[in-house]
Amino acid sequence: MRWLLLLIAGSALAQDKEPLTGFAAMRAAMEKQRAAAEIQREAGRKQAELLKQDPLIYVTEPSPDAPPPCEPIGDAAVNPIIESTEKKLDLEKGLLRAVIRQESQFYPCAVSEKGAEGLMQLMPATAEQLGVKDPFDPKQSIEGGAKYLKQLIDKYTNLGTALGAYNAGPGAVDEVKGIPDIPETRNYVDSILQSLGKKP
Repeated sequence: MRWLLLLIAGSALAQDKEPLTGFAAMRAAMEKQRAAAEIQREAGRKQAELLKQDPLIYVTEPSPDAPPPCEPIGDAAVNPIIESTEKKLDLEKGLLRAVIRQESQFYPCAVSEKGAEGLMQLMPATAEQLGVKDPFDPKQSIEGGAKYLKQLIDKYTNLGTALGAYNAGPGAVDEVKGIPDIPETRNYVDSILQSLGKKP
């Protein structure tokens, strides 16, 4: 899934009296990220009303010189969540790591141009259905995304097809009865399967 990071205006962290470190800094960045995402949604809703169109999320491409609003989550923090979740849901070892790499490159504050959020890039409606209250929380995002992926695997009984549904949506998969012939989706599925040592 193509993804990008909404930039936080200014250097808010640098203006704090005491610099934040580690998870405190990441949490502060994600709080600002949530606020920025909500501002974008509201702007999209207002513009949609003016244009009499469906609400859209309008995201400005970040400047290549600007730093991301958060750092990628480290192995020490994410590995225990991934491993325990894969074991709990009986998912193939390494699958969640491969999905996260494709979805967000391990940036917990990632927001796609379509509005998907967090490490596992859950759409707000999907996150709500899965009981994910904070999509930018690594544990909630991974557990919610893994639960959704497990549902898709059980439904399609084929990992490649399930990954296609995770990326393009079950409707697109059901329509063609397989992986949609969409370049982004094909590349997404192939990359994950190859990282797991499977043939696309």
